[in-house]
Amino acid sequence: MLQRHKILLLDTGKEWGGGTNSMLELLKRIDRKKFDITCCFYSDYSRAEGQTIGQVLDSIGIPLIVIPQPRQPVWAKLAKELGRSLLFFSRRGRKAFTRHIDTLWRIRPNVRRIATLLSEGGFDTLYMNNQPGSNEEGYLAGAKQHVRLIQHCRIEPVMTPPLVRLVNDHATKIIAVSHGVERVLLQNGVRPELCTTVNNAIDIHQPLPDRRAMRQRLNIDDDTFVFGSVGSLIPRKANHHTLEALAQFSQKNPDAKWKMVLVGEGGERDALIAQATALGIEKQVVFTGFQNTPFDYLATFDAFILASQSEGLPRVVLEAMLLNIPVIGSQVTGTAELIDPGSTGLLFPWGDVSQLAAHLESIWKDADLRAHLALAARQNVCRTYAIEQYVSGVEAVLGAK
Repeated sequence: MLQRHKILLLDTGKEWGGGTNSMLELLKRIDRKKFDITCCFYSDYSRAEGQTIGQVLDSIGIPLIVIPQPRQPVWAKLAKELGRSLLFFSRRGRKAFTRHIDTLWRIRPNVRRIATLLSEGGFDTLYMNNQPGSNEEGYLAGAKQHVRLIQHCRIEPVMTPPLVRLVNDHATKIIAVSHGVERVLLQNGVRPELCTTVNNAIDIHQPLPDRRAMRQRLNIDDDTFVFGSVGSLIPRKANHHTLEALAQFSQKNPDAKWKMVLVGEGGERDALIAQATALGIEKQVVFTGFQNTPFDYLATFDAFILASQSEGLPRVVLEAMLLNIPVIGSQVTGTAELIDPGSTGLLFPWGDVSQLAAHLESIWKDADLRAHLALAARQNVCRTYAIEQYVSGVEAVLGAK
């Protein structure tokens, strides 16, 4: 009989994002004859309508173990405050002391729990989701149990010298979701033989939403031009830059009939609503909140905007391209890899609001440009970013001896 790899998948996240969806798409399709997978999460987090990650995993036959995370104890908070006072003269010293306290109350207990799971479950592989910086306890626990350590790096990673040493000492392989992410790992000193790129991908054969029906649901007229974005309303996504650019666009084109649809939820929502009001564009900006089927909302757009400060290889850009929606993106890792400027989309330097506003105007005015960008981008997605290639690439890493 074929011996299956027994894999513990570790995800330390707290909310449902693009990395969660990519992971689920993999788990739905992975060869169960070769891989016996159990998930370990720190939280059984949920989508907007209440469906939890545990329920989704159960529906596809993947067991879930949850390691609840305690709140920071009072002694740790007091110790940090004392350390900041005593080490006021040294920023490096304050950071080192804070890290030491976090290690005592949070990281070491998690290392023990994960190591116990690996030992008692007979796992031969710890497969970690997201980036090295959010999986330190996984590296330490896996090294303690002498199992294979495979990191799936889904975003441009933030690396420090101690973290690089940890990865170089203990990782078996790091899967980067884009060549740009792999480049960042290498530039920070991660050993080249540890790194491989398996491009993020989407199901190019999935049924496409009914654009007209969704626009009617949102009460959007056929002659209204819809700009849109999908993602968490957090600072990294830089939606505030998008709103600034839209205000410039509106001021220059006062007769334009347009809407901006923001699909997602997050801590920046109230600030973005206030910003839209201050800019005088609040009537044109629609906040939908979190949606379980963002792909349906994406179909209503005439142009997709992703102004992020950093990305890995954004699935939502691939989905927009599959739907023949032209994309305007910031020139950052991941996004820039998907866009050949003027061919498969438009790029602007991150934070350059004036350039973004100019792109908004160009894409609004020029139907031929929109059609050209959309066609070339869709062809590239279907040729290069099909989900089957992604799954087989990850399976090759997980199945290697």
